[in-house]
Amino acid sequence: MSFSLIILAGGNSHRFRSKVGKPYQKLAGKSLIELNVIKARKFKQIKKIIIVYNKKDAKRVKSLKIKNVKLINGGINRQQSTYNALKYLKNQKRISKVLIHDVARPNFSSKLFGSIIKNMKNSRAVIPKIRVQDAIKQIFDSSKHEYIVGKKRDNLFLTQTPQAFNLKEIYHLHKTNSGKYKDDDISLYMDLNKVKFIEGEKSNLKITEKSDFENLKNIYKSKQSVGIGFDVHRLVPKRKLYLAGLKIKSKLGTLGHSDGDPVLHSVTDAILGACKMGDIGQMFSDKNKKFKNIRSTILLQKVVEKIKFNSYFINNIDINIITQTPKIKNYKNKMINNIAKLCEISKDQINIKGKTTEKLGVIGKEKAIACEVICSVIKYD
Repeated sequence: MSFSLIILAGGNSHRFRSKVGKPYQKLAGKSLIELNVIKARKFKQIKKIIIVYNKKDAKRVKSLKIKNVKLINGGINRQQSTYNALKYLKNQKRISKVLIHDVARPNFSSKLFGSIIKNMKNSRAVIPKIRVQDAIKQIFDSSKHEYIVGKKRDNLFLTQTPQAFNLKEIYHLHKTNSGKYKDDDISLYMDLNKVKFIEGEKSNLKITEKSDFENLKNIYKSKQSVGIGFDVHRLVPKRKLYLAGLKIKSKLGTLGHSDGDPVLHSVTDAILGACKMGDIGQMFSDKNKKFKNIRSTILLQKVVEKIKFNSYFINNIDINIITQTPKIKNYKNKMINNIAKLCEISKDQINIKGKTTEKLGVIGKEKAIACEVICSVIKYD
């Protein structure tokens, strides 16, 4: 089965009450849009991702620079925004199923997402739901007084997104029954034959107000872990000097099996430690000839891909580069830019400090360079 994912991010965020709309609020440097995209890309069944945005946010959504997504301008309400995306999709080849998802629900799990996809094999639509557990009351108004009546919960439930549909059917329903649309896409279905309702997740909460966003922040904080990295390399003649992926002009270079970059080695080890995935030596053994003189940029990129697959993303990186020479301040900005690109994070998530040993020891005598790193990551699944 081939799916497309529609991420609805075209609302006005009135109830959120912020100059920056909900889709662009950030957790650990990632916007809600990016969080949804990152999670979805773990599934090979997703062949195309569409982001429906509000035209007033055109510059903001483009500034995210998310690769391989289709941006579509939204309508005046959720139904029109969805229909705009479906109109585009109906002409796409090899896509028969569609997932429709609210950007304000970034905390769905891979288990839920995978279950929705799996259940579409024998269903017209798959909808996650959760049972109502609180007491339900309804206020009635009469000419004399208001009164409250309790409602039975047995047949009541709450629906969530993502919701999955056959593309042709949901397109036809949107095209012909827009007046019946209420609050989500399953509300267009009068016939629920072969529509499957599966258990949703309480943690798949919808961000409506700022208090909801604070709750989500607390969930992410509880999933945060920290790792430490350290590396030291001897300085020798006839070797190149690489620091943070930059080639530094120098008469001496670092001795190592790879390119000997102590900064990227420390960053890599800190990331692996935070994710509980061993260390750089285990993953890229110096006994293996294929890693001889390999650039540390390549090794770090491989690790970043591995941690993404394991549902981690980097929260922040703090770096101490310990060297008598060169002076780090001359290269700091370029180093930050380079590491940010390699780790797929923003520059403001990285801090670099240059340290000396006041000419003490092998580092002070310009015979070695060391680096220590602390990195925090968040497991988003």
